[in-house]
Amino acid sequence: MSSSSDSRSLRDTPSADSPSNLRASPIEDFGEKNLEASKVAATAALTFPEGGLQGWLTVLGGFLTLFCAAGTMQSFGVYENYYTLNTLSDHVPSDIAWIGSLQGFLLFGGGFFSGHLFDKGYFRHLLTGGSILFVFSSFMLSLAKPHHYYQNFLSQGLGMGIGMGMVFMPSISIASHYFRRKRALAMGIILSGGSLGAAIYPIMLNHLFPKVGFGWAVRAQSFLYLGLLIISNLMMKTRLPAGGKKTIDLKGILTDVPYMICTIGSFFVFWGLFVPYFYLQLFCSEHHLPPNIVTYGITILNITGVVGRTLPNFVADKLGPFNVTIATGVLTGGLVFMLLASKSVAATVIFAIIYGFSSGGFVSLIGPVAATFAKNINEVGTRMGLLTFVSSFAMLTGSPISGALLAAPHYYWFRPVVFSAVVVLFGSALIVISRGMQARKKGTWKL
Repeated sequence: MSSSSDSRSLRDTPSADSPSNLRASPIEDFGEKNLEASKVAATAALTFPEGGLQGWLTVLGGFLTLFCAAGTMQSFGVYENYYTLNTLSDHVPSDIAWIGSLQGFLLFGGGFFSGHLFDKGYFRHLLTGGSILFVFSSFMLSLAKPHHYYQNFLSQGLGMGIGMGMVFMPSISIASHYFRRKRALAMGIILSGGSLGAAIYPIMLNHLFPKVGFGWAVRAQSFLYLGLLIISNLMMKTRLPAGGKKTIDLKGILTDVPYMICTIGSFFVFWGLFVPYFYLQLFCSEHHLPPNIVTYGITILNITGVVGRTLPNFVADKLGPFNVTIATGVLTGGLVFMLLASKSVAATVIFAIIYGFSSGGFVSLIGPVAATFAKNINEVGTRMGLLTFVSSFAMLTGSPISGALLAAPHYYWFRPVVFSAVVVLFGSALIVISRGMQARKKGTWKL
């Protein structure tokens, strides 16, 4: 009896090698289920609605933010012309250009830091803080006295520039929370806000400067900033969880050869791309074109930029952002030479339309190109930010170099034009090389 019972016990007891004994314990099984559930949740979190009410409201908020920030930087040509002929007439154009160039440098250069902080989850801090600083500095600019260069430099160049840098990259990068397939289009719509702002501000300021004076003209612009940025702050919301303490492989990014070649290429393109934006109004004034062309030349340049920052992006979602970026870069470099022939109303209008479209296309697409190098969603802001940071040094020096080459009051226009065309075309060639390397790595032409 005892023996029978023992043998039955041995038969009923699972051996060490039996399948039932190899099965995980209840605690382990629970852990595995949790792990699997976490993976499913993570996968679900990384799905993209490709729009939705909140997605498009966020795009609209980014559009309004860049309407204020990038639009102001791109329309600096109005201030360049006004300062050169009026309140800072004791300074040469290259000195004055440093104010706008510093804005561009901080707007783009700040993108590396704000993009990295965006990836870490500080979107709201950057947007709110940058908006406050930008509006405050604009009101301070309205108090600047004539021929006090440092006041314009500190308020308009430094203060507004830092504010721009804080809001610029997060306002673009947030599109990656809602869009993947339509990401280039969404980013292009956001960036087109800068072109629309740069189209409206010249009309506004050129009419207000002679009527109400510099101070109240700038205050009117500042109140516009205040209203639009309050709206944009209320509209924009993040969707995906932040990277938090997850370490971004910065060394891997810096040693990504195709990405770095693309970044250097972007530097050269931006070194010359904004020369017409800064000097078109002065060019028209010096060639005695009708006042309406002097006033509306930059507006035409920027209003076509609205189309240039949306239509190419729509095409890029079909053909790949790399391919369309190269086309717009090469076209932009070739078109710079047209400025020398823009000595009539018709020629100026044609130049402004075509150049605004092509240059706007490049500016809006280089961000999505940088995003294509990202290995995961948490690298998008850093990749885009690093590219714009490097390009910011081109923004800082390009227009002052062109101003020095211009050599006022002699105005040798062919010098800055040749400089601009050569560096834009060289940068485009580097991006072509980068695309070839990336295409071989990924094994696809659609980049």
